[in-house]
Amino acid sequence: MTTDDKKYAKQLLGKIVVSKAGKRFGEVGNIVFETRTGELLQIILKNPTGFTEGLDLEKDEAGSLLIPHSAVIAIGDFIVVAEEDII
Repeated sequence: MTTDDKKYAKQLLGKIVVSKAGKRFGEVGNIVFETRTGELLQIILKNPTGFTEGLDLEKDEAGSLLIPHSAVIAIGDFIVVAEEDII
């Protein structure tokens, strides 16, 4: 990843999370990252949609849904995730 590819955490907060097929998961409520390297580990969803209820998503101790970084395939106007990588 080059310096130009890096995103600041505050740029990700509130972005809509969607699947490749355009199904809406919710919004980025917060992120979990490795403090030493700055590597994104998980996205914590806020305002999850009904679509997420059918998925076996991991939850944090507060019950918030988590999207693993490995499922993220693009970050732009939306955060695009690969459904098959989280089911």
